[in-house]
Amino acid sequence: MAAVDDLQFEEFGDVATSLAANPDATTINIEGPGETPKRLGPPRGSGREEDDELLGNDDSDKTELLAGQKKSSPFWTFEYYQTFFDVDTYQVFDRIKGSLLPIPGKNFVRLYIRSNPDLYGPFWICATLVFAIAISGNLSNFLIHLGEKTYHYVPEFRKVSIAATIIYAYAWLVPFALWGFLLWRNSKVMNIVSYSFLEIVCVYGYSLFIYIPTAILWIIPQKAVRWILVMMALGISGSVLAMTFWPAVREDNRRVALATIVTIVLLHTLLSVGCLAYFFDAPEVDHLPTTAVVPNQTVVAAKSS
Repeated sequence: MAAVDDLQFEEFGDVATSLAANPDATTINIEGPGETPKRLGPPRGSGREEDDELLGNDDSDKTELLAGQKKSSPFWTFEYYQTFFDVDTYQVFDRIKGSLLPIPGKNFVRLYIRSNPDLYGPFWICATLVFAIAISGNLSNFLIHLGEKTYHYVPEFRKVSIAATIIYAYAWLVPFALWGFLLWRNSKVMNIVSYSFLEIVCVYGYSLFIYIPTAILWIIPQKAVRWILVMMALGISGSVLAMTFWPAVREDNRRVALATIVTIVLLHTLLSVGCLAYFFDAPEVDHLPTTAVVPNQTVVAAKSS
C-alpha cells in the first residue's frame, strides 16, 4: 500500500517555465471548451506579414481559390460581362492613385488589381483620353493661328474617331499580344509569374490616366513645354508597366526579358510621341480662299464711251 506522502498533490510552476526546463515533457490542456489556447511560442514576425499583405501573396491566393468556386455565367449572358464592371469608386480611385504614384519594388497587379480586376476604369479612362486629345488638339490648332486674317477655324471632328481608333487599339491589341507572349514563354519556363488577359488590360488602362491631364496641358502653344510634359507622363506610366511586367519575365532568358521590357516601353513611347506629333505639333491650317479682284467691265466701258 502506498504511503500517505506519495498521494499528496504537488504544485508545479508556470507551464512555459516547465517546458523550458524539460522540452520533452508532455502537457495536457484542461481549459474549458469555450476558451482558446494561448500560444506559447514566439509571435510571428510582423515584417513578413506586412510584406505579404502589401504584395498580396496570401490574399491573392485566397481570392483565386474563391474565384474558382464562384458560379460563372455563360459568356452570352449579361451577368457574365457585369462581373467585369463590378467595382466601386474607392477601388477605381485607389488604382488611379497607384498608377500616378508607382511604388518601387511593388507589383501593381498584386497591390491593386488581382483582388478584383475590372474593365470599368480602363474603358472610361480610354474614353476620356480620346475626347481630351481630340478637343485639346482642336483648341491648340485654334490658338496657334488665332489672329491670322486668312485663317478660318473649322472643327475637325474626325480627330475623335482617329484618337478612339489609336487609343482603344493600343489598350486592347498590345495587352492581347503581350498575354499571348507570356503564355508562350510560360510553357518554356514554368516558374515565371503569369497574368491573366483581364489583368494586363487593367494595367494598361490605368497606366493611361496620366495622359488625360497631360493632353489638356498640351494646349499650351510651346513645344518645349509639351515635350517636357510628355516625358514626365511617359516616365510615370512607363515605370508602372516596367515594374509590373518585369517579375513576369525576369526568370526567363536575360535577353528575352530585357527585349520584352524594352518593347513594352518603346510601344508606349510611340503612342505618346505619335499623339503629340499628330494632334498638336502639326495642326492643319484652313485658310480662306483668295479671290482675284475682277474690274467692273461695265464701269470701264462707260468711261471709255
